[in-house]
Amino acid sequence: MTSEIDQLDWITEVPKVRNDYLQKFRLYETRSNFYMIGSSKDRSVWRVLKIDRSEPTELNITEDPTTYTEIEYCDLLKRVHDGNKSTGGLRLVCTCYGIVGFVKLLGPYYMLLITERRKIGVICGHAIYAITKSEVLPIPSSTVQPSVAYSKNENRYKKLLCSVDLTKDFYFSYSYRIMHSFQNNLSTHKTGNETMFVWNEFLTSTIHNQLRNNLWTVQLVYGFFKQVKVSIGEKDFNLTLIARRSRHYAGTRYLKRGVNEKGRVANDVETEQIVFEDVPEGCPVQISSVVQNRGSIPLFWSQEASKINVKPDIILSKKDPKYEATRLHFENLTKRYGNPIIILNLIKTKEKKPRESLLREEFAHAIELINKDLPEEKRLKFLHWDLSKHSRNKSTNVLALLGKVATYALNLTGFFYCQVIPSSGSQELLNCSRDDNGDHHSVRTKNKDAVNFSFKPPKYQTGVLRTNCIDCLDRTNVAQFAYGWVALGHQLHSIGFIDTPDIELDSTLADGLMRIYEKMGDTLALQYGGSAAHNKIFCQRRGQWKAATQSQEFLRTLQRYYSNAYMDAEKQDAINLFLGHYQPQIGRPALWELDSDQHYNVGSQGSNFSVERARLIKRSLSVGNRLCDDNILCDRTSIGTAKNNEKTESDPSHQRHTNSMSSEECTDSARMFYNKDSFNYSNFLDIDWLSSSGNSCEDETYERSTVVGSPMGGRSSDNVVNEICTVAGDSEICTNLKDGRNSIVGGFSDRFAEWVTHGDIVFP
Repeated sequence: MTSEIDQLDWITEVPKVRNDYLQKFRLYETRSNFYMIGSSKDRSVWRVLKIDRSEPTELNITEDPTTYTEIEYCDLLKRVHDGNKSTGGLRLVCTCYGIVGFVKLLGPYYMLLITERRKIGVICGHAIYAITKSEVLPIPSSTVQPSVAYSKNENRYKKLLCSVDLTKDFYFSYSYRIMHSFQNNLSTHKTGNETMFVWNEFLTSTIHNQLRNNLWTVQLVYGFFKQVKVSIGEKDFNLTLIARRSRHYAGTRYLKRGVNEKGRVANDVETEQIVFEDVPEGCPVQISSVVQNRGSIPLFWSQEASKINVKPDIILSKKDPKYEATRLHFENLTKRYGNPIIILNLIKTKEKKPRESLLREEFAHAIELINKDLPEEKRLKFLHWDLSKHSRNKSTNVLALLGKVATYALNLTGFFYCQVIPSSGSQELLNCSRDDNGDHHSVRTKNKDAVNFSFKPPKYQTGVLRTNCIDCLDRTNVAQFAYGWVALGHQLHSIGFIDTPDIELDSTLADGLMRIYEKMGDTLALQYGGSAAHNKIFCQRRGQWKAATQSQEFLRTLQRYYSNAYMDAEKQDAINLFLGHYQPQIGRPALWELDSDQHYNVGSQGSNFSVERARLIKRSLSVGNRLCDDNILCDRTSIGTAKNNEKTESDPSHQRHTNSMSSEECTDSARMFYNKDSFNYSNFLDIDWLSSSGNSCEDETYERSTVVGSPMGGRSSDNVVNEICTVAGDSEICTNLKDGRNSIVGGFSDRFAEWVTHGDIVFP
């Protein structure tokens, strides 16, 4: 592990809120050029960008290096207008808030603009925005546009591109690198994944290559962002939950499964939970963040969407017997987060007709093989734990058990904590030096006028908890909430808001956090699976009426099935077009003429574009049979693991110099076991310890006192007042069934199709 001195070396100050960021733009046009005028927030800086409109199929952009005042830029526009009077002069097109990018389909280039925005949060003074309206404009003037610009295929590509709704779940910031975690934003170390979560990376590549800067464009992140203000007694803090979806191997549920040759997995999402004080201006701010990850099982496997089978067969390929792609995936995770990598695998262990259990067996074998080639301190840590099996047992407190796993994982990875102090209108990290006793710290900042404050040393997260189920949606979201719930207790304790790092599971604070994670789960599920998440465990926890829960789950199953079977192919085409995985060219097959995205490599560039022939995959006649590439049913003997109850001492290298929990707080977690039973096993966590207490609802009081914890700092949960906003109607079910008078298309009514498309209640 990195020493404390090394950690401080790579920490820099928090990014400043500078006045030279361009945040508001005006687009003007003449017959031959677009002129974009950008201004800073305080209108002290004005810049000019010129875009050539005389080329029918080329993009030429020129940036004026001069920084203008408001009077100077007005004078410039007047001169441009006077010089173009003979062709109509200068005309205002629109006011906008940034360029999303440029794209060429079959004919001309198009410019994507943000024309309306709304503020959704603030991180250390840096505003975070969502898009409320966007526009797509052709670059060439109407007099020089090529004839193909009006062709049927061009219009279809435009419609496909516009179907990626930028007003849903995209967010950005002008001054804060929202695509990175808070800890990474303070780091000088580069991970090689700087644009992993930037969804318009392809769209901005042309302008970036010509200008060598990103002054005019925004970097869009796709996923989820929610910020709320919460009160504990008389103390306020801001809670921010961020989900960043990877643009690599992105797509829909049945068309993007498993891993690709580069080690990228489907449904790869980074989740960050940030807590910071709400304090008066000029006071030091304590900030804490913790990151976790979800992603598809990193093996070559697939499922083919079917209109007659709600649960298609799982097809497991044996094209990678040495698990090279799986290795690449975990190497990338290590590069991004450090060690240890902790795998929480929630898929089923035993089934009447094996489906998930086949993947579980293969995944366990892959981990075992990879670990043989790794030094002990870098080996993957895993827990295979059948969440479905445990949740069916009414006497099992699933969230409490997951909380125990989260406590152990958090002790291994730690979490990030630091204090920042306002400095010249920006936020600066507090650099620290120990006194003679080694306990107290003094402040050194780059601000000469800095005032001395007492503060705590920083903490760092090294490693990550990676959670998966089959879809990485429903069960995974439950586990991620449990991790966030445990982490929140430690974050608030580090800030000094509570006396012990524990939050009651039935407290108002935990319930509010659950609702935010539930909303995040619904959002991510709609993006990948086509319906809101199945939240049965959350609903049961809140005591929701069982019949209503069952109706809700049934309707969401129908919605997901319809979306996967009838809509995902076009949705995948739109994603591929937006991300640049497919680039249209005249004389080549159109995107919609290709076979399913699962069988084709469409990620080609320019003249090197080629279409691979689809690999023939025959479906098994028996549901649940695992098929290999040569269509031979294959099986593997049970995977052996280390001997039962074989103990290993905690490696010192796993202990962090600023452990987030003391040894007194995690005496149970200090034990490391290899333990296997017929359902669950782990190479780092004692399964018997995990299930020894807290399984029954009657033991819940004991569970809270030993693992989940006592009431927050001795405070009654009634004193915890939060202002967490939830979306009304998420769990509402309307039972006013109509008598199928609507026209049926493909076996479904128009109203049902509209419900699938817009995600509203299916019945009026």
